[in-house]
Amino acid sequence: MRGISRSGVLVALVAASAIAIVVTGQEPDPLSVTAVKDGLYYINGVGGNVGVRVTDAGVVLVDDKFPRNVDAIRARVAEVTNQPIRYVINTHHHGDHAGGNVGFIDTADVIAHENARKNMIRNEQEAPPRIVYTDQTAVHLGGVEVRAHHLGRGHTNGDSVVYFPDLRTVHGGDLLHGTAPFIDYANGGSSQEWLGVLDGILALDFDTAIPGHGGLMTRADVEAFRDQFVAVRTRMRELIDGGLAKEDAPARIVTPELSWTTAENGLFMRRSIPGFYDEIAAEGQ
Repeated sequence: MRGISRSGVLVALVAASAIAIVVTGQEPDPLSVTAVKDGLYYINGVGGNVGVRVTDAGVVLVDDKFPRNVDAIRARVAEVTNQPIRYVINTHHHGDHAGGNVGFIDTADVIAHENARKNMIRNEQEAPPRIVYTDQTAVHLGGVEVRAHHLGRGHTNGDSVVYFPDLRTVHGGDLLHGTAPFIDYANGGSSQEWLGVLDGILALDFDTAIPGHGGLMTRADVEAFRDQFVAVRTRMRELIDGGLAKEDAPARIVTPELSWTTAENGLFMRRSIPGFYDEIAAEGQ
């Protein structure tokens, strides 16, 4: 397994995950594989959730965690099928979701939105995808269709929503999060456009969602996620209209009614609030 050698990659990994420190050469994280529906699983543990769609002709992975997780991902896939991994779809460029590309790109086709590839190249990440798309694409394998949709800016400017139409399930990457979202403004993220993306997800026929982090979500959970996004934006708008100074925003936005503002890992508060303040303030000008 290759370690992380470039400082730019390290910054991206820290920003993208709830892990405070990524140590080169550390022992691989324990991962587990969980059934979602017939032929669909997800691998959880440190880093982004990995979707595993099994077909008679091979496996489609959604995301691949960190470089150090490649062997463990292969082992978890081998627990549910003897089929080879044929495709990997990156939901976005962050290293806890696309870092494992280094272990798959020579044996599988890696696919992502064109902006995700650009972000990887700009951030000097290894193994950017060789296949990109603009609005939507699909993999047809073993009689199974796996669709990838770019619905607009949200977590980044290169997010993919992966849809399994036969199973009425989506993998949202970090557009969906079990704790609180991170708006990566440095890589094209937008809270305003994220709402439209969530509307686009909800326009799909699904009843189950795999988030980028956390446990499985229902359609109602995704609706609640969208509702809290609206509420957090409204609260920031009201605070700014009331004269809130930017430096006071991280403390003043906290309220027990909005779990994102009190989340223990603090990623939303620590990483997103300055850009969030600027975005909401600019909307009112």
